[in-house]
Amino acid sequence: MNYSAAIPTYSVLNTKVLILNRSYLPIHVTSVRRAFILLYQGVARAVNDQYQTFDFESWSDLSISTRDETIGLVNRIIRVPRVVLLISYDRVPKRHVRFSRYNIYARDNCTCQYCNRRLPRQELNLDHVVPRSQGGASIWENVVCSCHECNRRKGGRTPQQAGMLLGRKPLKPKWTPFMQETFSLSRYKEWMPFLNTVDISYWNTELLDR
Repeated sequence: MNYSAAIPTYSVLNTKVLILNRSYLPIHVTSVRRAFILLYQGVARAVNDQYQTFDFESWSDLSISTRDETIGLVNRIIRVPRVVLLISYDRVPKRHVRFSRYNIYARDNCTCQYCNRRLPRQELNLDHVVPRSQGGASIWENVVCSCHECNRRKGGRTPQQAGMLLGRKPLKPKWTPFMQETFSLSRYKEWMPFLNTVDISYWNTELLDR
């Protein structure tokens, strides 16, 4: 698949497209670039606002209005799809919250749980509430976001031993914070009929690596 130099902006290719499985359940978000590759390979079909599906050629033949986002290919202008359907995939991702640095920062809103300051990520690290030297485990309920200053002050002690207060009890999130952020900040109107039918806890997922 070849893109011409007539593509209006590089950024359009990196905007988001919702991926549905064969049962029209949302399972992933990908880029416009990747969505076009899936269409071109025949793996997916574009979905319009009438729930009709289109292969690459039929989608390319659709008329374009002034309201439509488009990109330029070698020999045509084509509408940007915002929803695509995987034609032979009917599974849904397993519910699982990835225990990761990114998700702990997201859960704690990049806020030190001791001094309550919200800081850039490079000014934060992770702290074991009960230090590992005292048997503390690396689990959701024992790891919090902390600024460098509070981390140094606390050292290898518990908050009680250091005379520090923990802002809130750390808990395992009910959904993946990264996915919550993605779907709250980057939704398109074309996604709404599909997302509104799914409880937010559905996004507690390991995403497909496609």
